[in-house]
Amino acid sequence: MRRDKLKVILLWMVFLFPLLVLVLYSFSGQWTFPSLLPNTMNFRTFIYLKKNIGQIFIHISSSFFYSIVAVILSVVYSLLPAEFLSRRDFAGKKIIESLLLAPAVLPVMTFSVGIHLMFIRLGLADTHLGVALILSVYSYPYMLRALISGYKTIHPDSIVCARNLGAGFWQILWEIEIPMLLPALTAGASIVFLVAFSDYFLVFLIGGGSVPSYSGYLFPFLNSTDWSLASGLTLLFIIVPILLFLFLDLTVIRLYRKWL
Repeated sequence: MRRDKLKVILLWMVFLFPLLVLVLYSFSGQWTFPSLLPNTMNFRTFIYLKKNIGQIFIHISSSFFYSIVAVILSVVYSLLPAEFLSRRDFAGKKIIESLLLAPAVLPVMTFSVGIHLMFIRLGLADTHLGVALILSVYSYPYMLRALISGYKTIHPDSIVCARNLGAGFWQILWEIEIPMLLPALTAGASIVFLVAFSDYFLVFLIGGGSVPSYSGYLFPFLNSTDWSLASGLTLLFIIVPILLFLFLDLTVIRLYRKWL
């Protein structure tokens, strides 16, 4: 028990220490080597956040919107392939699965340039929909991998039994598969959201600077020498996924209690 508690404490320290450094930087006016603590403190970061809260909210809202759409699209892309790959064995299965997972391992530049030209011709460049589509195609392998694992936990006999009782495709999907896939969906959605919300290059390329993104808003500060503002904005960047994950956690627990 003591070892387990010690491991938990160490994990929390590893997680919280970088956040503590960001908090100190947010309050710091000057922090020179080799000082362990800032030499001077001020509230310039919070004054900046207060003055620019409207602009920051626009960028966060835009990033949140296209990231959620990317999660929904990734579920649509992944459900049928995940079910097929998890329940059938055939020659070339590994090759097909590798091809479907390829967007996650291809260089971003190689992956995006051809799609960008296609999006320009389709009128999807410089739009929120275009950004959501490119991010969903780039990140759906994480959802696919999670759903393949989730489908393997569903016994085929439960689906056969439902069909014998007269259930159709949609009824089986909504009343049997989705509830049993909820942990896998939550895991896959968390990763896809993080990838989409934190992406800079694809949003900048497909959005063309017309689609606001918080990563694009934050990037110039990260490249500057103003570590105080960069740290404060980074903390704000971290808060959004944490709040979303807490919401997902509470929602999943409530749904399971309702079903059980």
